[in-house]
Amino acid sequence: MEQPTREGLVRAIRRWDLVAIAINAVIGAGIFGLPSEVFARIGVYSLLAFAVCAAAVALIVLCFAEVSSRFSETGGPYLYAREAFGPLAGFEVGWLIWISRLTAFAANCNLLVAYFTFFAPWAAAGTGRALTIVVVVAALTAVNVAGVRDAAVVSNVFTIGKLAALGLFIVAGVFFIDPAAYTFGELPSFGDFSASVLLLVYAFTAFEMAAVAAGEARNPRRDMPRALLVAIAVVAVVYLLIQFVAVGTLPELGAATRPLTDASSLFLGPIGAAVITVGALISILGNLNVTLLVAPRLPFAMAQRGELPALVGATHQRFHTPHAAILLTAAIVLVLTLTGTFVYAATISVIARLLSYAATCAALPVFRRRRDAPEALFVAPGGVAVSVVALALVAWLLSNSTAAQARDAAIAALAGLALYWGSRRSR
Repeated sequence: MEQPTREGLVRAIRRWDLVAIAINAVIGAGIFGLPSEVFARIGVYSLLAFAVCAAAVALIVLCFAEVSSRFSETGGPYLYAREAFGPLAGFEVGWLIWISRLTAFAANCNLLVAYFTFFAPWAAAGTGRALTIVVVVAALTAVNVAGVRDAAVVSNVFTIGKLAALGLFIVAGVFFIDPAAYTFGELPSFGDFSASVLLLVYAFTAFEMAAVAAGEARNPRRDMPRALLVAIAVVAVVYLLIQFVAVGTLPELGAATRPLTDASSLFLGPIGAAVITVGALISILGNLNVTLLVAPRLPFAMAQRGELPALVGATHQRFHTPHAAILLTAAIVLVLTLTGTFVYAATISVIARLLSYAATCAALPVFRRRRDAPEALFVAPGGVAVSVVALALVAWLLSNSTAAQARDAAIAALAGLALYWGSRRSR
């Protein structure tokens, strides 16, 4: 086994493991419903919206690629904000990302149960639902406590499985495309097109979760930039092809509630629905596994720096994993998933993610100016200009947040602030 790091972890995550983690974090359940949502807004121009969104997110990923190449510790956006703007800013970024991951896990786990009822109707409610949730959370927790290498292998398997299912949909669907379906009508309004791009941005994000686990990557400063760029390229191509096939094979795409299932039923027959449902289950499970792999590393990193109780920063003597943070995270997501109370808090996830992106994009020019900053092993083309454009994009997205989202994010931020100062006083 690899020698433990200063944090008590082991560097067992390889470059392609990082790629798989990033892909699993981004491709969850959204792509199984988004094609119809976007098509209903702007029709065939949805293909252009996917391309525009991919280009916009690529700018943010470029900022992450450069900044991540300066660090080899656990934390990702939390660490970048802390080093660039101070401990308080870093804590708030890490705190909000952690909460957003908790609510995302709960939401996706409930969605997993909904898809699972396709094969097991008894899991829809009551004891069956609770048992399904407990088994899923317990199994993923055990895998992640047992070792980061095992968790990475599971992530790789889920990545292959979900890409295979989506690839089957794309390859099979190409032979049943109706060219007449791609007739462009009247140009959509700027507002409708912007709303569609905003909707897609949330489906293209979460790639930053790979950066959080840098403390367990073998060569994070070299591998992380390449992994992030490869992952977002794969996601962009897969998403665009899925939309292309969905538009060309499903005449009533705008009204479909399960667009990929409905489309595959047309060109694969009854077995199509089962195949895509299995693909959805694999996709969501992979996303849940990555969340439970990465999310605990945030409170672990904060505890390592004295910003949370020291117990949260403990590592397992045998497995060298942050078992206390993993168990804490698992316990919270289990309660949130079983009770459904995540619905109220989930609204902060959008703002939390955007704020973390803004902090990382703003950190790029800060680190370039600082002589004492760690050397960047990857230099983003365009550098500061890319950072400025990415920040403008994030500001635009934040300006479209609702008052309820802003209020809930403020409440979460204040709760984190109280915890931060409480931990400092206790020390």
